[in-house]
Amino acid sequence: MKNSVWVLLMLFAAPVFAQKTVTEDFQKINTVPDAQKYVDAHPELKPAILKLSVGKDTSLIEKRLLRQKKGDVFSVGYVTYKVVEATESIQYRSQYIFLDGGSLTPSQVDSLKKIIVQKANGGASFDKLSDEYTMDGNTTKGDTDWFFGELMFPKEFQDAVSKHAKGEIFFVDVTDKQWHYIIKKTYDDAVKKDIVVLRANGR
Repeated sequence: MKNSVWVLLMLFAAPVFAQKTVTEDFQKINTVPDAQKYVDAHPELKPAILKLSVGKDTSLIEKRLLRQKKGDVFSVGYVTYKVVEATESIQYRSQYIFLDGGSLTPSQVDSLKKIIVQKANGGASFDKLSDEYTMDGNTTKGDTDWFFGELMFPKEFQDAVSKHAKGEIFFVDVTDKQWHYIIKKTYDDAVKKDIVVLRANGR
């Protein structure tokens, strides 16, 4: 009799032991369509697909999710999350004055750089300095607007802006093109990150 009861218990328990955990299921989900199939197939776990953005979603769990990378799976309490998609970019903004090395001698470029920086450090408006000195026909007072990528500015320009802090004035030379910039970084970097997260009850 005892053996019969044991066999019955094992038969009922086997499906439970064989069930995959939510974490194991989530490891195999790599796309938003996969996530949607999981949502449709497991309503009992109250699954959901969340779309979050830096700066817009500010609860503690949302902030934690936004720190994760694509593919990360983790549980908080009895709820499991997976970051199915993540896109991130950083945008920069500054003002600049362009000096054309094709029209000026190296000594003239160096002299103008010193004069412009002295005036800027002395309190002169960078807007006015750009209007006075820039040689590229810029009519936006040297404002770059928010930019990202080399289609807008040379790589040397972007790399330099990324390494400086708001308010700093510095030089960038694109030597192969004889382009010279005096740049003032006018804003802190703007980080843009969007993620798609699958969540479900269970671990």
